[in-house]
Amino acid sequence: MKIASFETFVVANPPPYFGGRYFIFVKLVSDDGIVGYGEIYAATFSADVVARMAEDVCERWVVGSDPFHIERLWRRVYGSGYTLRPDISLGSVLSGIETACWDIVGKSVGKPVYELLGGRVHDRLRSYTYLYPDPTAADVYADAAVYTDPQVAAEAAVKEVERGFTAVKFDPAGPYTVYDGHMPPLEALDRSEQFVKLIREAVGSRADLLFGTHGQFTAAGAIRLAKRLEPYDPLWLEEPTPPENVEEMARVARGTSIPVATGERLTTKYEFHRVLEAGAAAILQPALGRSGGILETKKIAAIAEVYYAQIAPHLYCGPIEALANIQLATCIPNFLILESIQDFSGFYAELLTNPIEWDDGYVVPSREPGIGSALNEEVARANPWTGTELHLEMKPDPEVP
Repeated sequence: MKIASFETFVVANPPPYFGGRYFIFVKLVSDDGIVGYGEIYAATFSADVVARMAEDVCERWVVGSDPFHIERLWRRVYGSGYTLRPDISLGSVLSGIETACWDIVGKSVGKPVYELLGGRVHDRLRSYTYLYPDPTAADVYADAAVYTDPQVAAEAAVKEVERGFTAVKFDPAGPYTVYDGHMPPLEALDRSEQFVKLIREAVGSRADLLFGTHGQFTAAGAIRLAKRLEPYDPLWLEEPTPPENVEEMARVARGTSIPVATGERLTTKYEFHRVLEAGAAAILQPALGRSGGILETKKIAAIAEVYYAQIAPHLYCGPIEALANIQLATCIPNFLILESIQDFSGFYAELLTNPIEWDDGYVVPSREPGIGSALNEEVARANPWTGTELHLEMKPDPEVP
């Protein structure tokens, strides 16, 4: 079997844009007609540039290769151009291609990918969601008080818990910029403490609280923040410092009783190992459209076992990465919790031929071969992305308290 052709899709995510402005998918087709899909989670360049990167890699290394030879293909792409080092853009492109190969492999033998990587460990996967604005509002973001008002956030948390979630995430610490990390102002400390206090009072012990930041703080600032949050026992403090210096994040981990979680901006086992070796986090959050793909992240999870660290796959893009996350989570013993975009309904469901099964706070892994579903190409083609914005953007200037 050989890969005969490929195609990329850049799909606009319609309002309310939960999961990002657009999704980038890659399609591989084998010479016997088996189709595999993957997703690329790259935010550094415009979508059309990322799609062209994927096409270049496919032209150079993928067409004509055997989709079963994933380790060989991975090394050839990873080392191309004399790199052989973690590169988040190449890692993202490689992740999407690798997932598509696994999809073909699973379909060719009639098995879900997780059955080919050690087999099913979990029959259902605990999931969590961000607290989002009401998606039915006329203008979702006109008054997105759930991000700034602790009482509104607490009310939203109750609704998600009543829907079935046993964990909710929120990030009230304020704007994040390309000049981070910074010292949190008192206003941000007060607001953050009020968020966790009111949400904890509203949901009690029915749900874990996941406190997100975006690498916003210095280590000293993050420790100040953590001391405010500790009385309310959050399950984690996410990415408290920028990702470049893991030793500084390790200072935070040593300075608080709240478990530190990180990983959405990391790629390959090499970067995740540095986090573990430094003692910088107890919970790893690989995004499988960026971390190197399914097999690479299985290796990351295995390394994490040695450090008694747990895996909580990150998701802020489209449903094909979600499917890859589910395949990994199902077959690893140190799985903790899975990020979902609410209950995977709406456009997420429309983009798949078989929607992700979400039941009372848990994802039920598909028993279908490959990654469990397929891209609905009719829907994807009907929603092309034509904008110029990046998938995610930070404020370009310092935030002045």
